Amino acid sequence: MAQRILLVGCGDVALRVGELLRHRARLVGITRNRDDVRRMRAHGIVPLVADLDQPRSLERIRTAPWAVLHFAPPPSDGRDDPRTERLLAALARARIIPQRFVYISTSGVYGDCAGARVVETRPLRAQTPRARRRVAAERHLRSWAARHGVGLAILRVPGIYAPTRLPLDRLRQGTPALNADDDVFTNHIHADDLARAVVAALYLARPNRAYNVSDDSEMKMGAWFDAIADAYQLPRPPRVSWEDAERQIAPMLLSFMSESRRLSNLRMKRELRLRLRHPTLAAMLAEAAPRTLRKQLALPI
Repeated sequence: MAQRILLVGCGDVALRVGELLRHRARLVGITRNRDDVRRMRAHGIVPLVADLDQPRSLERIRTAPWAVLHFAPPPSDGRDDPRTERLLAALARARIIPQRFVYISTSGVYGDCAGARVVETRPLRAQTPRARRRVAAERHLRSWAARHGVGLAILRVPGIYAPTRLPLDRLRQGTPALNADDDVFTNHIHADDLARAVVAALYLARPNRAYNVSDDSEMKMGAWFDAIADAYQLPRPPRVSWEDAERQIAPMLLSFMSESRRLSNLRMKRELRLRLRHPTLAAMLAEAAPRTLRKQLALPI
């Protein structure tokens, strides 16, 4: 009998994982949006309509999964992650204890590291409410996994990119980037490589282990935007000082520009045996941008 795997939150990356696992396991996915049902089925995932904000709906989790892949983010406010707590409570009520659990967290849990290279043993110093909620989720999961003997893997993920996940609208709008003296190191991972990392963690991760999931690029944020702008023949973003950025850029976006770190991905490569198919942004742009530009030229005027 095929192993059962429960996917919690079925967005873009989860669907990519579904494509990788559909012939290896029986996949069940939790979504609160009925409009996702058809798309989930197309990726080999049996939909289960439930909502982590509605505990009673989680009673529908009755079939014991061998593993849980947790993609759902915390709520947008508060200091904790009650969604993860409700998921664990629902599994406990149903007496379902999976053998493996993969949680997709964020590299924001490290906070600002002043451009230093960051390994997984670095103390967590989350500075934004969004990242603090992720730290809370990690702590809940570590405690629960240790108590029940579950093999937990935590993937700390930076910005996710793909041909369909690039900041082209931001570039067209002329949103500024920071001057070189104020700029920060940023980290990214291609969505396909992240999906492959999730599958690798499912089978190869050491218990109660965190992994930075990042590509090999070491770029400052302004250079990241410049590279995309050049590839897609768009104007490079104007550069501004930090003081001007505080006046011109929305707080959410500004928060990403206030933290600088360079993630080490050595543990990911050694323990998860992951060979990146998209080791740098440049490799993807060289393939994707010309294709997009050719399509634009082919459109009738």
